[in-house]
Amino acid sequence: MPKKRKTTRKRKTQSKKKKSMSFLKKWMLQLIVILVCIFLSYCVLLDFQIRKEFDGKRWSVPARVYAQPLELYAGRRYEQRLVIERLKNAAYQSVSTLTGPGQFRLRGSTIEVYTRQFHYWDGIEAAKKLKIRFNGQQITAITDLISGKIVAIIRLTPSLIGKVFPLHDEDRVLITYKEIPETLIEALIAVEDRHYFEHFGLDPFGILRSIYINIIRGKLTQGGSTLTQQLIKNMFLTHERTFTRKINEMLMALMLEYHYSKENILSAYVNEIYLGQNGQRSIHGFGTAAEFYFSKPLAELDNAELALLVGMVKGASYYNPRKQAERALKRRNLVLNLLHEQEFISDAELKRAISRPLAVSAKPRWSSAKYPAYIDLVRRHLKRDYRIDDLRNEGLQIHTTLDVDKQEISQNSVTRSLSKLEKGKGFNSGALQSALVVVEQHSGEVLALVGDRNKDKNAFNRALDAKRPIGSLIKPAIYMTALNRPDKYNVLSSLDDSHLVLQEKKGKRWEPNNYDKRSHGNVPLVRSIAKSYNLSTVRLGMALGLENVIQTLKNLGVTTDIPRLPSILLGALNLSPYEVTQMYQTIASGGLQIPLRTIRSVLDSNGQPLKRYGLAVREYIKPETAFLTQYLLTEVVQNGTARRLTRELPSLIPLAGKTGTTNGLRDSWFAGFGDRILSVVWVGRDNNQTAKLTGSTGAMQIWVDMMKKIKPEPLLLIEPEEVEWREYPDMSNPRNSCAQAKAYPFIRKYAPKPIACF
Repeated sequence: MPKKRKTTRKRKTQSKKKKSMSFLKKWMLQLIVILVCIFLSYCVLLDFQIRKEFDGKRWSVPARVYAQPLELYAGRRYEQRLVIERLKNAAYQSVSTLTGPGQFRLRGSTIEVYTRQFHYWDGIEAAKKLKIRFNGQQITAITDLISGKIVAIIRLTPSLIGKVFPLHDEDRVLITYKEIPETLIEALIAVEDRHYFEHFGLDPFGILRSIYINIIRGKLTQGGSTLTQQLIKNMFLTHERTFTRKINEMLMALMLEYHYSKENILSAYVNEIYLGQNGQRSIHGFGTAAEFYFSKPLAELDNAELALLVGMVKGASYYNPRKQAERALKRRNLVLNLLHEQEFISDAELKRAISRPLAVSAKPRWSSAKYPAYIDLVRRHLKRDYRIDDLRNEGLQIHTTLDVDKQEISQNSVTRSLSKLEKGKGFNSGALQSALVVVEQHSGEVLALVGDRNKDKNAFNRALDAKRPIGSLIKPAIYMTALNRPDKYNVLSSLDDSHLVLQEKKGKRWEPNNYDKRSHGNVPLVRSIAKSYNLSTVRLGMALGLENVIQTLKNLGVTTDIPRLPSILLGALNLSPYEVTQMYQTIASGGLQIPLRTIRSVLDSNGQPLKRYGLAVREYIKPETAFLTQYLLTEVVQNGTARRLTRELPSLIPLAGKTGTTNGLRDSWFAGFGDRILSVVWVGRDNNQTAKLTGSTGAMQIWVDMMKKIKPEPLLLIEPEEVEWREYPDMSNPRNSCAQAKAYPFIRKYAPKPIACF
């Protein structure tokens, strides 16, 4: 009996163990299923993210960006040499006999040109054989050489100013797979991934080799990465050396290879790989690196130059040819020897390449985009004005508002004028910087934009991103706010320009002063703005109310947050030159706020225009108020801080303008316009130290130099119906005699009675 009891007890124990093991197996199976589901879910999410990111950065066919076409017609003043320059810039060839499109011939005072067929935004224009006749600096006639008929107007093929991927924010020199030099592909294969075209994203032999080395060394030092894995690391992951990151890298490489061809992946690699640093700006891609290190396009690099760039993949800083020339030279020669070992180059080619010096350019530059600061604005406007999905289309053709002549004039004026200003103030060359914007004020088209004194640089686009105090450029908004109350204020209203102390928050005192450190008693409003008096301006602004002045600034197009502080009345408001241009555009256009634009049209690969978002044109400022403000700005030029324009540009008067100077002479501003051209100029120093320049002695000098060549039409002051002119004593300038009479504009209903001169 005891024996039976013992056997029963043993069976029960075994049964419990079996149940326990069964439960454990089920639990383990469930855990495995859960982990597999989590892993698969993670893979699906990872796969989605990879495809979304990669499709957004597909390095295929870039959009081609064009400037305005040059329009020529009989009677236009345009020099013959400038037409030849434009033809050469558009890759026209000088020939003795016209045989096909894209050619021209110079014959004395005539140019014969065979234009190319071109797809403009308004249709296809066929190739034409034309003769353009000049008389001095003027075109006298344009004739069709085939029909003999007079041609009223022609458009020369617009200049190609850049190739961009619209959704890519960086200014890279992007290339397609067909544009990759064969030697570059061979060098990458020889040095970085010998089995690239055979593997599926991972190189098993490379992984085993790296695992062995990592075990021997006791830490993760090698990864056995393929080109695909390197691309993943550059596009998606950090550069930390952990097993988790390595596993992610391998998974993502497999997914990328599954979805995309070897050509697509290699093209992305060539455009994405990190190859150096230029200040805060990273150098990504071989196309950009070719421009940065050799100042020429990738297609023009020889074997030695390509080998140097491929050698830098291992460590761009470590093998930087400008800082580590000896080290870079050894690395380059190693790459060349690997190319030779794998029979990609011959003995003679190896010997010739190794004998060459590094030959990097003295200074980094980009030459692919002719006007990088302007292209930067084009990218921003593409994202503002068009649907993202439409911009993913390949082969887009972007027609911009850029006027090549005005762009060249603007850039040259900045470079030339800054050098003169630096010499005059005792600065070293390069101490001063500048930015400017030129627009057609009635359409809002941006005709030219300068973001750096060096036209090839755009590491920091000052025209768009340098927000600096605007000083007295804010004053027209204050006077506009007053003139919008015609029952209380007009151009001859008396303002108090006496000493002033304001109590601010937390017990702080603000004691503004005039530039000449004097007060001027009672002054007429027109003289206050012409002379840019601070005390009368602050008193006027406080009487109007800060909220009302701030609302006027918003109506003029200022979108930056504006602090509710009295100091804004003297320009303690940080705006970029581009934002200031938008503000003055509303004034110059007669009160219509027209969003500035750079793009006339975007065509897809079939020549069909993409649909764009509508840009609202709004009348925030009454025409009569805008007109009176325009008049006040002509008085700034005629009798105020910008009166030098009357001596420098007498044939263009009347012009309207306003100078701006900030504390310590750190920022120099000028905004001015004629009948069609508006331009805003800023001059200062990037380190915010004094520039020793006022608005009239700095920025206005660039504006004058530029306008001597652009020659804007004089401003037409055509008054609205509500405005009338009346004669009163001339009070625009304190030196004038009160016996002199002068016509001033007023709102008809509120024109003042005869007033005493003061």
